[in-house]
Amino acid sequence: MLEQLKVLIKQYVEVENEEIVPEARFSEDLGFNSYDFMCMLGDIEDEMDIEINEEEASASKTVAELIEYLEEQT
Repeated sequence: MLEQLKVLIKQYVEVENEEIVPEARFSEDLGFNSYDFMCMLGDIEDEMDIEINEEEASASKTVAELIEYLEEQT
């Protein structure tokens, strides 16, 4: 799932693959703003064919937390 998420993350922020690690924080480390993060969640819904509770998902501060949330939804 990390590799799949890396592709989506790179569509929204300019970072290298090496920077997208489980402990990376979306805002502080990867440079996401709230709008970009919410748009990415929409893309994740489409790509993974799942429904995301945006309030719950937006509580994810790190890549690992988002992966954990997504795994719970599938």
